[in-house]
Amino acid sequence: QVQLVESGGGLVQAGGSLRLSCAASGRTSSIYSMAWFRQAPGREREFVAAITWSGGNIYYANSVKGRFTISRDNAKNMVYLQMNSLKPEDTAVYYCATRQAATDPYRYWGQGTQVTVSS
Repeated sequence: QVQLVESGGGLVQAGGSLRLSCAASGRTSSIYSMAWFRQAPGREREFVAAITWSGGNIYYANSVKGRFTISRDNAKNMVYLQMNSLKPEDTAVYYCATRQAATDPYRYWGQGTQVTVSS
């Protein structure tokens, strides 16, 4: 199993920045990729960004492309989400998740961290 713990959420004004962190522990050698998802009140959880653990291939949702940057530190088993030019519609609980193969679902999830962007 893999345990994930997110941190770095908070309240920020529109146009501001936040950096989320996700610490992985447990069977980290089994990680294929890590991703960030978010869920706003009354909405379904949506994909934000992902990065493969070995090759560093990166994917973004169109809604965050050019504003958010995902990165990883394999030595520390950490993944980050740098969020710039934040908008009120970015307000959500942000979750870190991991999967063990490209065809697997995201099986392990963190508890989430709240991001609130005020207008």
